Amino acid sequence: MYRALTHDIEITVEPFYLEEQSEPDENRFVWGYRIVIVNHSDDTVQLCDRYWRITDAVGQVDEISGEGVVGEQPILAPGDQFEYSSGCPLDTSSGMMVGQYRMERQDGESFMVDIPAFSLDVPGMARTLN
Repeated sequence: MYRALTHDIEITVEPFYLEEQSEPDENRFVWGYRIVIVNHSDDTVQLCDRYWRITDAVGQVDEISGEGVVGEQPILAPGDQFEYSSGCPLDTSSGMMVGQYRMERQDGESFMVDIPAFSLDVPGMARTLN
């Protein structure tokens, strides 16, 4: 489990390897990840945009950005949490993901929240360090 706290918004990530969707002989490795966002602040906030930086074992970088997460732009009142799952395919048996969410308070003020860096590793395989 990976965790980050920015502006009283807590992000936890739990990655998991999806063996049934992966085809190692064809260099296709797929992971899922579960993210929980908890609003520990005194303000109601909305998740507006996401940004991901995905790096595979040979240093290939893919950057992804867009509105919301899994088709939603959730609004979190103080104490609320939002949970979702998504996935990531790679051409290598390991990699890293890190990112940010752009959040907005009810008064229109935007701020960035860190998504902690997390490792994508096939269970039982040797890790590659870059």
